[in-house]
Amino acid sequence: MSQDYYASLGVSRSASDAEIKKAYRKMAAKYHPDKPTGDETKFKEISEAYETLSDPEKRKLYDQFGADYEQRQAGGFGGYQQHHAGGFGGGEDYSDIFSSMFGGGGFAGGQGSQGGFGQQQARPQKGEDQTVAVMVTLEEAIEGTERIINVQTGNARSSASSYDTQPIKVRIPAGITQGKKIRVKGKGYSGFNGGPNGDVIIEINLQKHPLFRVEGNDVYLDLPVTPWEAALGAKVEVPTLKGKVKMNIAAGTQSGGKLRIKGRGLGQTPGHQYVIVQIHTPPAKTDEQKAFYQQMEEKMPFNPRAHF
Repeated sequence: MSQDYYASLGVSRSASDAEIKKAYRKMAAKYHPDKPTGDETKFKEISEAYETLSDPEKRKLYDQFGADYEQRQAGGFGGYQQHHAGGFGGGEDYSDIFSSMFGGGGFAGGQGSQGGFGQQQARPQKGEDQTVAVMVTLEEAIEGTERIINVQTGNARSSASSYDTQPIKVRIPAGITQGKKIRVKGKGYSGFNGGPNGDVIIEINLQKHPLFRVEGNDVYLDLPVTPWEAALGAKVEVPTLKGKVKMNIAAGTQSGGKLRIKGRGLGQTPGHQYVIVQIHTPPAKTDEQKAFYQQMEEKMPFNPRAHF
């Protein structure tokens, strides 16, 4: 035949044995006659190419003489049609490849096969899983919640137009964190040849919050306080994902100081909530207010940059 074996497999002439095998696996899985995308002519073409290029001696002759190398080999060997008169299945390498393609069923060849194609044993195979991303608020994450989610049904290898949807209820456990996955068994795509359905995998994404930010299992909150609360000390209300709590601000607290509320984070073993103090200075809008700041400057001389 005049086909370019390297082009048939989509590899370069310098491709390694592993690259050739990988390319053949990919194309065979696509064009196998028993697949929805099957093409028997194309499958025979890539199989012939692989049969030659996977054998170091045959590949060497092919590189030297081209597709008619068989006629030039001393002693000859029967060629594609003779070598595969009984179909695929006799070679260990092909058996390994088709075993992986068809769930251990191998590829039926030899006696009784119809030209070696389309007769692999029909074994039950589990349907494919499907992943659904779900957005959850931090309040829902810390308390737990439920979602009704529409998932696709049918065979994942069929055309999209054949898909249908069905609602399933999913329980999202308390303390769930970003990126966690929840597996719902048996609700995915249909199985093959009587095999079980695949699963639905729920992937959790935490919704951005106007007050809190999350790092791992811990929750962070920036807490604005006045200069006098920071200087004199105060008891203030601090929001958490489970409601407000009272917190003491020690006298002399500086901006950027970190306080901790134990167990108010996320996770099955809850993290903590960290409160970051931010001192906010009120603006001096009137002459009286400006005079007050000037008195502070005179009575409380302080240079925070003295160490520069």
